[in-house]
Amino acid sequence: MEWIVVIVYGTALLAIFLFSLGQLHLTWVYTRPRRGEPSLFDPEFLPIVTVQLPIYNEKYVAERLIDCVVRLDYPKEKLEIQVLDDSTDETVDLIARKVNFYQSQGFDIRHVQRENRTGFKAGALAYGTDFCKGEFTAIFDSDFLPTTDFLRRTVGFFVNDKIGMVQTRWGHVNKNYSMLTEMQAFGLDAHFTVEQGGRNRSGSFMNFNGTAGIWRKSCVLDAGGWSADTLTEDLDLSYRAQLRGWQFQFDESVESPAELPVIMSAIKSQQYRWNKGAAETAKKHLFKVFRSDQSFKTKAHAAIHLLNSSVFVLLLSASILSIPMLYIKDANASLEWLFNLGSLFLIGFFSIAAFYYVGMKQIEKVNPKLVFLKKFPLFLSFSMGLALHNAIAVMEGFLGVKTPFVRTPKFNVTNKKESWFGNQYIKPTLTWGILMEGLLCVYFIWGIVSAWLLHDFGLIIFHIMLAVGFGIVFFHSIKHIKHA
Repeated sequence: MEWIVVIVYGTALLAIFLFSLGQLHLTWVYTRPRRGEPSLFDPEFLPIVTVQLPIYNEKYVAERLIDCVVRLDYPKEKLEIQVLDDSTDETVDLIARKVNFYQSQGFDIRHVQRENRTGFKAGALAYGTDFCKGEFTAIFDSDFLPTTDFLRRTVGFFVNDKIGMVQTRWGHVNKNYSMLTEMQAFGLDAHFTVEQGGRNRSGSFMNFNGTAGIWRKSCVLDAGGWSADTLTEDLDLSYRAQLRGWQFQFDESVESPAELPVIMSAIKSQQYRWNKGAAETAKKHLFKVFRSDQSFKTKAHAAIHLLNSSVFVLLLSASILSIPMLYIKDANASLEWLFNLGSLFLIGFFSIAAFYYVGMKQIEKVNPKLVFLKKFPLFLSFSMGLALHNAIAVMEGFLGVKTPFVRTPKFNVTNKKESWFGNQYIKPTLTWGILMEGLLCVYFIWGIVSAWLLHDFGLIIFHIMLAVGFGIVFFHSIKHIKHA
């Protein structure tokens, strides 16, 4: 049994280490000077564009989104707006009034409703694509606030007929609302700088992030169209398109502001969908990537990309087994050499630290080192605290457990003076998962105590971060149930 624990623990750490090396390579690529010819861009290229707004029961933000989109600085005769409304509540009437008003102002805007919500968001996008006027479709989720120059700064890339999709960087309108929003922004900023930028610059596969991007309609159709057989229809279509030979463009300079979830249940809902959908997409496409004629580098990064949600399974396994490992080490002096090899995994830690520091430095221009030292340890703890919830999502994805698409509730909360109390879409309840997160907090406190009992402090920082992380997630899950 001891050797089983050692082998599983060591395997999990090795896999996490390899993942961290992949992130380090992206960081290296991202920080290197750009090579080759700059991306083609023609500011005079102004084709007909259809803006698609998939909406489902978003009474707090639907009108704000439509108001924002009609202000896009683009020739009116070349702009079509589809409000793809699957709502079943008063959102329908709010959208209808808003669409009627802008139609009277001469905008080509249409309120599109289906008989049923088949396929959820993917189904709505597929339905709208069937009769959209534009050869290019820009997509915005309901919590986004695209800048007026969004289209003029992105459609020009499509003069290169190999480009199938252009993705922009997400911004955050409520980044400083709370510790929870700061932690989410910290992680997303690294993704939308180092990760997406590194993949794009290295010629590796990247993904459409579901919103704040533009697709070439012929690329969507050539790749097989929108599909609802995974919870991440954006990642799925991205891989199908790139396997067909289409190229993607990431433009970090274009920021698309959006709202971050402000309560734990909404964060978990979003994380569940992202991680389970990533596992489903990996199961669907990983072997297709391996069988493709892509380079080894592209295949390696694609594997890391598709499997990155699996890090939560590895992290949870290594975390839970780390306390038994302390006792195994204490009882087996002959295994000391094996545990000393664990110091090599500090390289992995510093790789991840470099990844997030470079990403944060791109966004935070004032005292970046100080901000990083303040936020990075808390961000790691917060991410660790979500390991149980996200690991369950990943395992369900790989095991083929099907669940409906649950959209992340929006709040229209942008500053600390505004409250989410009374939001009719928020109904958090106490679950076994939340109770388990509380128990894991206690478990890792025992790990801290064990350090003194065994006089072995090699893992104490790790166990402190785990206890803090699960404590944060448990506390905010309970807190938001109380206020819902």
